[in-house]
Amino acid sequence: MQQEAEGIPASQLSEDDLFRELSEMYRTRFDALRHGSDQALATHTQRMMELENDYLRRFPQRDIDPGRMREGARQRG
Repeated sequence: MQQEAEGIPASQLSEDDLFRELSEMYRTRFDALRHGSDQALATHTQRMMELENDYLRRFPQRDIDPGRMREGARQRG
């Protein structure tokens, strides 16, 4: 049985709260990976995915940096 991610459902967060939650997830990710239990890491991953999926739902036309795409990387390299 999969455990529910903790916190307010991403779809119910304001835009500011979504950004704040995503920032916190990224800030704590490495620590969860290195030192969290398997369950803690799974919960962290599940919540991060929920937040990221909601971000993508809200911003399907997000700004994409051409340098972050494969062609841009080839031009740098």
